[in-house]
Amino acid sequence: MPGKILITGGAGFIGSALIRQLIHGSDREIANLDKLTYAANPAALACVADSPRYRLHAVDVCDGSALARIFADFRPDAVIHLAAESHVDRSIDAPAPFVQTNLVGTFTLLEAARRYRDGLPAAAADAFRFLQVSTDEVYGDLGDGMAAFRETTPYAPSSPYSASKAGADHLVRAWQRTYGLPVLVSHCSNNYGPWQVREKLIPLMIDRALRGQPLPVYGDGAQVRDWLYVDDHVRALLAILERGRPGESYNVGAHAERRNLDVVGQLCDLLDELKPRPHGSYRQQIAFVADRPGHDRRYAIDAGKIAAELGWRPLESFASGLRKTVQWYLEQPR
Repeated sequence: MPGKILITGGAGFIGSALIRQLIHGSDREIANLDKLTYAANPAALACVADSPRYRLHAVDVCDGSALARIFADFRPDAVIHLAAESHVDRSIDAPAPFVQTNLVGTFTLLEAARRYRDGLPAAAADAFRFLQVSTDEVYGDLGDGMAAFRETTPYAPSSPYSASKAGADHLVRAWQRTYGLPVLVSHCSNNYGPWQVREKLIPLMIDRALRGQPLPVYGDGAQVRDWLYVDDHVRALLAILERGRPGESYNVGAHAERRNLDVVGQLCDLLDELKPRPHGSYRQQIAFVADRPGHDRRYAIDAGKIAAELGWRPLESFASGLRKTVQWYLEQPR
């Protein structure tokens, strides 16, 4: 695996888990480029902040001159691009930041990577990798009874968020086709685990449940998502970076499809066990609310390719991962 890795969005949920794994589990050097928006959590990186192999750069991925300086100073062997605006509801209310960060930012990063790689010796240029971390949402809605998303599934994004990520993926592939940049693309299902920003479904529901507030479930709650524990996702990303074939896409999922309502119900049952209410069940707090515009009904990932080619499989079941997640949040100060 490359020795020096530039990670964008490394102070976010997935990025911080990735950096913790790399610093604690390897001897690699990491440059973390993060704008430090509301979704960043420097506390998630406190355990590695003093490592001589780690450095945080508080930089916007759209800042081309700053990117050029970091590439020149750090001289990475690979880029893992995680920086993105990622919350679907926010993209519906205010799409402009999603277009700016996810599209313009990806373009700016690609250009910085291309120019940097063009100046490398031939062997280093051949070994260089650019991993675009994308989402299963670019594939759009998967109807009931249809097979899971494969790497060959056509793109059909439904929200401003997923459209901006789809556009970024197309840019990444174009930079390989046109300029020869060695790229890889991953598509993951819904991540969950410790340190996730509290606007996402699982931490939001935990937080509201413990505060005695209603647990809002969109529509009838029958929307289906495939759930992936964040540490399993990190292992997949490292497998793709190390052993993936340039130009290829890899879907990453845990074969853990659940209805949103069932996820919330399972959370309530765990909280009933681990931190019971004085009276009754947390399920009594579930409240159905109006569905959001363009809400896809089902996502499901076929992770057969990454299993067959790279030997990756999830270690956590949804039950074990969810229990670890709930226990972690219960241990945090509130």
